[in-house]
Amino acid sequence: MNKKSALIILLAALGGCSLAPTYQRPVPPVPAAWPDSAKSAGVRAMPDWKVYFPDPRLQALIVAALENNRDLRIATARIAEARAQYGIQQANLLPNVNLKATRTASFSPASTNFLPIPYEAQRYDVNANLVSFELDFWGRVRNLNAAAKANYLSTEAAQRAFRLSLISDVANAYLSVLALSERSQLATVTAQGRGEVHDLTVHRRDLGVSSDLDALVAEGSYQAAVSERANLQQQQAAAENLLTQLVGQMPANLPSGRTLEEQGITPDLIAGLPGEVLLQRPDVQAAEQQLIASNANIGAARAAFLPQINLTGSFGTASRALGGLFGPGSDAWSFQPSLTQPLFDAGLNASNLDVARARKVIAVAQYEKTIQQAFREVADLLNARDSLTGQLAAEQAYAKSQKLRLKLVDARYRAGIANNLELLDAQRDANTASQSELQVLLAQLTAATKLYSALAGDTAMQVK
Repeated sequence: MNKKSALIILLAALGGCSLAPTYQRPVPPVPAAWPDSAKSAGVRAMPDWKVYFPDPRLQALIVAALENNRDLRIATARIAEARAQYGIQQANLLPNVNLKATRTASFSPASTNFLPIPYEAQRYDVNANLVSFELDFWGRVRNLNAAAKANYLSTEAAQRAFRLSLISDVANAYLSVLALSERSQLATVTAQGRGEVHDLTVHRRDLGVSSDLDALVAEGSYQAAVSERANLQQQQAAAENLLTQLVGQMPANLPSGRTLEEQGITPDLIAGLPGEVLLQRPDVQAAEQQLIASNANIGAARAAFLPQINLTGSFGTASRALGGLFGPGSDAWSFQPSLTQPLFDAGLNASNLDVARARKVIAVAQYEKTIQQAFREVADLLNARDSLTGQLAAEQAYAKSQKLRLKLVDARYRAGIANNLELLDAQRDANTASQSELQVLLAQLTAATKLYSALAGDTAMQVK
């Protein structure tokens, strides 16, 4: 009978109902298709980051960042923390049993006893104790466990989202360093060229061919080029510091890298439908897991209104003497079921339920907001991918024409045909065109880099 009763109790505990609302994923509050400016034909899978970023120097920096970045370490530690919290909550689904051995000794003087004689007692106990196991009829414990699991999965997804963001940030910082380095070199060449023009103009002034005004204009143009070079070098140093911070610890013996134009980061990624792409993003998955956790917490809050049944008991052996613990007739047991029904709590349980419901409304709004932000991000990047490609082609053609113009005007100036202002204008336009070409190229590569983190979704969310 005892075995049957225990089996009935166990089945009742395992077969309890859940008071949590049935979870339904909200319909993504975004259009069913990308805007016309960002539409793509077909679907292409996102490659691994080592394929997407072929520069060996950049690859080494990303590997170092994934190993040494402190923020990533914090995110990884939070996964371990959330997993441990899930394990703690999961342990409440099963009875906790411990083994306890005790010795109790007491002595009472004669003056305290009914008979005027002293009394001494000895007792030894060895018991297996059932520690206050709750029969989960209403699913309170299981809902708390489901919430802990969802929080763990949300933390894991957030870490994967941060990892993708870190890869993208390291690539962007590296590309910025390359672009500023090339722009600084261009500014150096420009300053040298304007310095030569200044010296030549001063020489021609001394010969009476040019005026003092021509020399002052040449001097101003040269100093402006020197100032621009110093500004770009300062920006490059700041970009290098940012890259160092992201990497965490710069590796020794970095391999040679590629120029900005040779990066080979393919920007022609093809996105599928919004519903297919956005739901695979780790940040969206993290927001959904938070929503699932808030939904489960409602079930736990509802169960607080209903009776709570707890079982406490022990089974073992007891004896006055240590040697008689396991002898015949030494069996001892206790069984203490308890039922608790809230009667008056001054609105505590009702307020907890209101809090759980309000947090679910917040979680739904956060989830929908995350999807809307993701839609806008991807749509903007897809549009930038297409527009920057055309803009870069135009900038390259313009820069080429201005370089040719500068070459012709310089030859005419040295032959005495063109004047000083024509040469300075040609130098300024050629420098501006080359700087703009590098800036647009950087913008195109940056958009392609951000597309990697925006589209490299991962649906692998499993608990081992």
